[in-house]
Amino acid sequence: MNDTSPEIGKMQFEMMMKFSSNKRIALGCEMFMAARELIIASLPKNLSEREFKKQYYQKMYDEPLPADFFKNEEQK
Repeated sequence: MNDTSPEIGKMQFEMMMKFSSNKRIALGCEMFMAARELIIASLPKNLSEREFKKQYYQKMYDEPLPADFFKNEEQK
């Protein structure tokens, strides 16, 4: 979803490019962590670790967790 007009988008881009690369990286990390916290808060609290990982991945990346993700756990 993108509800930002092209003009405002250009202004935002230009503002961001004025920051140092370290500042841009730090902002990106902060945004990622904020999104992560929102996703975790939206998940049911009683999930098993395995189900938590499945649902978290689905919401974060908008695709199912790869089928072989738990392959190493199953071999134990």
